[in-house]
Amino acid sequence: MRVTFIVVLFVIMGRIALSQDIKVLDYKGIKPIIETLNDTTYVVNFWATWCSPCVKELPYFQKLHDNFRQDKVKVLLVSLDFVKQIDSRLKPFLEKNKITPQVLLLSDPDANYWINEINPEWSGALPATIIFNRNFYRFYEKSFTYEELELIINQNIIKP
Repeated sequence: MRVTFIVVLFVIMGRIALSQDIKVLDYKGIKPIIETLNDTTYVVNFWATWCSPCVKELPYFQKLHDNFRQDKVKVLLVSLDFVKQIDSRLKPFLEKNKITPQVLLLSDPDANYWINEINPEWSGALPATIIFNRNFYRFYEKSFTYEELELIINQNIIKP
């Protein structure tokens, strides 16, 4: 009986640990984050659960998050899913796939404005990623392999 209780407790605690509070922001809320220039290298990926190439590359961002945890590298996943699907689709997806980097949901109806503000070359297609720090800024409208991400980080990380 006691062993069963402990196993059930671990399962529940594991689910709680993976569960994220997902902030819903408009572009004004995202803007300060993507304009932060310091010693940290930021990897900001724009994605959605309904985007097949996005889903395919998410494990690479998770691996990057895990492997560079001790370095000044922050992975931020900006979901473009629908607000009304946070609990029914987004959170279950994150839990099922064990995605642990911070997730924000961008909900702003003026996509023509904010897409251009994020990068004038962005067509609006997903996935899209910005990698930057105080010495480096690059926008990518493409899918990545883990090796590509790792190479960009290793070439541009600010070492102490």
